[in-house]
Amino acid sequence: MGYSGASGGHEAILAAEKLVERRRYGGPSAWLDIDQITGRLRLAVDRIMGEGGLWAPELAARALRQSEGDVQEAAQLIRAHRSTLPRVAYSEPVHADELSVSRRISPAFRNPPGSQLLGRTLDYVGRLLDLMPEDQAKARLQEPDQEPDQDPAAVNGHGHGDGHGDGNGHGDGNGHGNGHGNGNGHGHDGEDPRRPPRLLGLLRSMGMLVDRSTDGDPDPYDITRSPVRPGVPRSARLTAMARAETGALVHLWYSNTFQPGRHNHEFPGEVRHGTLPVRVSHPLTGNPVTVAEVRVTEVETIDDLDRAEEDRTRLDLGYGMCFGHNERKAIAMAGLDLLVHRDGGRTGLEQEVLLTLDGIEASGFLEHLKLPHYVDFRSVLDRKRAVRAAMEEAVVR
Repeated sequence: MGYSGASGGHEAILAAEKLVERRRYGGPSAWLDIDQITGRLRLAVDRIMGEGGLWAPELAARALRQSEGDVQEAAQLIRAHRSTLPRVAYSEPVHADELSVSRRISPAFRNPPGSQLLGRTLDYVGRLLDLMPEDQAKARLQEPDQEPDQDPAAVNGHGHGDGHGDGNGHGDGNGHGNGHGNGNGHGHDGEDPRRPPRLLGLLRSMGMLVDRSTDGDPDPYDITRSPVRPGVPRSARLTAMARAETGALVHLWYSNTFQPGRHNHEFPGEVRHGTLPVRVSHPLTGNPVTVAEVRVTEVETIDDLDRAEEDRTRLDLGYGMCFGHNERKAIAMAGLDLLVHRDGGRTGLEQEVLLTLDGIEASGFLEHLKLPHYVDFRSVLDRKRAVRAAMEEAVVR
């Protein structure tokens, strides 16, 4: 693309950069510390790490501070930084059953295998702006230093929006639960509530799920090393959605779920949030070694099969997992996983999932429109003038 030089352009760019730095590093307010951002803006930090494709809370907090709260710009900073890092090892596969959950609910089953762990959620909190002074807010907490995700009062008891409870808590059937659990940290039959059995196993034992297993166990498709085009394995689609911009992902799922003539019956079978270990092979012994833990959100969505070519006696399952606590993204991801599979290539849905959900690519294209396009626009004007002159000449003839 050609650009014509403008006098003073370089000086103007440097001056604009100074204005950015002046607002970023100056101003009357106190400097935001990293622990403030990671502790108080944790959902924004989680979203940045997910869309940036790098688990690094402190770096994500720095990126959020540098971008002045622009989550998309922060994710771009993280992904750019990630591209400069050497790949020193590949992590070992970790089964999702190793997830140590701090929140696990099943909207589909009143009494799923294991316990319902309400955990930390805004699902039952009224959307009222909190104008309480800071000192009063702290005084309301009986145990202000306790990690909210580990509060025993949120284990084993809640009512659900359609009257669901878990057998220990109580729902009244009208969307209200009193939140009382047994508080003893034990699930059904003495099971560890942090490692509840999967609803998937129950559905399989009932013979209700279609079998989508394939031969072998191929390595996940690395979308950072190979291009993604329609026809790639399912792992490529899941990876692309895990890095997708949350709003774009939710919009695509929503618009396809409620298209005219399409009647999906999705139910999030399980919504889980917790920590997974990261393991690598020891360079000397070759044994797997846990080097870190990451928080993830995992969703398994159930859908009713009702098309003529489908097995109407069974259900199908969609899957979603992403960094951090981001249930909207994981639920939409699982729904789109199902939609793409059921679409079977009849429409361009798979292409949309693979090529249009990356917020960094989309915003990059949008941002470049603000850069000089003098030559391009002049060529458009020249073509219009040529067409107009040809039409006028034809009229004269």
